[in-house]
Amino acid sequence: MLTRYFDFLFFFLFLGVCFRMYTEQEAKKLGVVGWVKNTSQGTVTGQVQGPEEKVNKMKSWLSKVGSPSSRIDKTNFSNEKEISKLDFSDFNTRY
Repeated sequence: MLTRYFDFLFFFLFLGVCFRMYTEQEAKKLGVVGWVKNTSQGTVTGQVQGPEEKVNKMKSWLSKVGSPSSRIDKTNFSNEKEISKLDFSDFNTRY
């Protein structure tokens, strides 16, 4: 099974839209691992790891759906690569 990894960074027009909570819920539903957190610059960042198909679904959700009240201004995906093993055992919100 091909395992993939990517980092993400989101810029929002609206804050306080529970983006981290919805991201964690979607990641757990899809079965990917990693983390999400707010930054001091008012953005949201994180990492996603898992089987390629699931990682691609999460990437699509992050860029096209997000939380119900969010309006994503800009999305950056970086460090996309194949990995040999997962660095995390679940997906969580960091503070």
